[in-house]
Amino acid sequence: MSFELFNTPEGFEQRPLAEFSEQAYLNYAMYVILDRALPSVCDGLKPVQRRIVYAMSELGLTAASKHKKSARTVGDVIGKFHPHGDSACYEAMVLMAQPFSYRYPLIDGQGNFGSPDDPKSFAAMRYTESRLTAYAQSLLSEAGQGTVDWQPNFDGTLEEPCLLPARLPNVLLNGGMGIAVGLSTDIPPHNLREVVAATVALLDDPEAEVDALCRHLRGPDFPTEAEIITPPDELLALYRSGVGSVRQRARYDIEQGDIVITALPFQVSGSKVLEQIAAQMNAKKLPLVSDLRDESDHEAPTRLVIVPRSRQVDTEALMAHLFATTDLEKSYRVNLNVIARDGRPRVMNLKEILSEWLAFRTETLTRRFRWRLDKVQSRLEILAGLLIAFLNIDEVIAVIREADEPKSELMARFVLSERQAEAILEIRLRQLAKLEEIAIRKEQDALSAEQAELERLLAEPAALRARLREELQADAKQYGDVRRSRLVTRDAAQALSETALITSEPITVVLSQNGWIRAAKGHEVDAHGLSYKAGDGYLGHIQGKSTQTLVLFDDTGRCYALPAHSLPSARGQGEPLTGRLAPPPGARFTQLALADETESLLLWQTSGYGYRVPYSELLSRQRAGKVQINLSEASALGEPMKITPDAQLLALASSDGHVLIMPLAEIPELNKGRGNKLMGLKPDAQLAFATFLRPNEVLKIQSGARSITLKGVDFEHYTGNRASRGRLLPRGFQRVDGLMAIES
Repeated sequence: MSFELFNTPEGFEQRPLAEFSEQAYLNYAMYVILDRALPSVCDGLKPVQRRIVYAMSELGLTAASKHKKSARTVGDVIGKFHPHGDSACYEAMVLMAQPFSYRYPLIDGQGNFGSPDDPKSFAAMRYTESRLTAYAQSLLSEAGQGTVDWQPNFDGTLEEPCLLPARLPNVLLNGGMGIAVGLSTDIPPHNLREVVAATVALLDDPEAEVDALCRHLRGPDFPTEAEIITPPDELLALYRSGVGSVRQRARYDIEQGDIVITALPFQVSGSKVLEQIAAQMNAKKLPLVSDLRDESDHEAPTRLVIVPRSRQVDTEALMAHLFATTDLEKSYRVNLNVIARDGRPRVMNLKEILSEWLAFRTETLTRRFRWRLDKVQSRLEILAGLLIAFLNIDEVIAVIREADEPKSELMARFVLSERQAEAILEIRLRQLAKLEEIAIRKEQDALSAEQAELERLLAEPAALRARLREELQADAKQYGDVRRSRLVTRDAAQALSETALITSEPITVVLSQNGWIRAAKGHEVDAHGLSYKAGDGYLGHIQGKSTQTLVLFDDTGRCYALPAHSLPSARGQGEPLTGRLAPPPGARFTQLALADETESLLLWQTSGYGYRVPYSELLSRQRAGKVQINLSEASALGEPMKITPDAQLLALASSDGHVLIMPLAEIPELNKGRGNKLMGLKPDAQLAFATFLRPNEVLKIQSGARSITLKGVDFEHYTGNRASRGRLLPRGFQRVDGLMAIES
């Protein structure tokens, strides 16, 4: 596409909209990247932070001065150097004053500067006061010694430093985060002593790799005392690539059975953690906890108390669950993206960051020494002129009194430079009278020695590196402290399963004829005596534990599963199962089962068929359940029986008085289906009862008010193979009303 430039006013140009928009967006993106979001590898500061620190130093707000209103500082910053909003500037200032946000705060705040629970709850700038910390002097102490370049401020009336001459690698010490256009940075804070040790190691051996540096710098060091649980190999990979993640976990102690959390991960709110735990308790998903308390105060800034329901609760398993489901364990993204010395942003590994900073610091030291050398040489020149004036004091005074141009006369008569002559003329008479040769020569000797040392430092790289090392170690001694975040390798936290969170209690589940379900605590429950709705009544009940899963069967052969702990209380009349399950239209629930997932059941139907099935196969997650047993025509499902480990025989009784005792091992194990024939039946007979027999047990058969016990020879008489009809009971006992296994 071409554009012809015609009838264009002078001083204007025509450009395609796409080209103009692209260029404008690129300019904006570069501005955000370089001047707002990313810190410099040299001083570790973003422009707004750098301007705040410099403006406070210009106001004289050093660590030894009195605090001044924060509004005064913000006014100077936005009025002289940073033409942006006062609230954004003040927020950046507050962040540098929060000891829970910055590992080494740059600002000493007085007043409400927020809290770990709510970092943005700080007071307005008209109420707070601030000054620089002692650590901030490591960024500023050499600013006026020719160490950095200066640039005009936004209106050209003042100058501001392009960078601060940081004496320490602040970019790693305090870290930082920011989001630019297409770029972001997440740098965790580190321990000053460890960073200095790694820097000195690289200074001594420029060929050292990241692995060697990580022997000194073991990992991040957050302002909080929570544990860093990231494995060492992952931390090493992070520092090799500059990208990775770090996991931090809260620390806790056990005091008289209570769990006391004493340290939280970085930027985690204690009140939010309590809300997360309370939400699980309210949703009945955390019955292992009975109470929560926040006992934090000035003496113990973090003290959250979790009270377990009983002393039998496994506190380690409970805390592992809370680590996995709350902010008690948190992962932090790491992206070491900084602005390099060439002004370009890029992701660096640990060695690259320290190498860039060492190059910057070496240049800073060189400029400082040159600046000081110029000052020393200038002073020596002046001292030489003052010495000449002292040796010829009377003649100098005469020249000053009598000559029309004393400056030129002094330069000509005593062979002085213009600077020396100016210095002599600026001396007051009182000072002329006090000039002493000894004092002048003493100062000359001291400055000459300093000049020689400066020239040696500038000429010998090894001497410069030695001085750099000395200053790093001195600053580490002055500002350094012990590590706060302990490095502990731990397994990843796993949330407990729903059943593991439930207290194991004996329960009795009761099912009504109309399909209403409820659960009562304990096994001594009179299920028949419970109240039922009008037109409803007792159908069946089963005993088990609250941690088990209830399985229900309907008259179509489908099975359904419900957690036993979720059933309504038997204090009321329960709830209809149709509110939780979706059986086929017209289907009715007929049987219950309650067992552990590792156990098995015997499923049998009145047509004489049955099979063994693992209980886990019956646990359907679908509301509509699953087809489990194929019922024969006019057949019904008998009461499912839990197979005990020591059961060896199965006794069956038909409606026409036949009894069969057979080995349990002959019954096949299937996942679903009709099963195999268990007992042969006459056309008009049905399988009525079944029971297991253990060793040393005999079979008691109830018939009306009378009973008969099969043992010894009689017992063997009724023993047969699977699918046989068995033996007919004696006359008078052929109406079977129940089977029972009793000890012999």
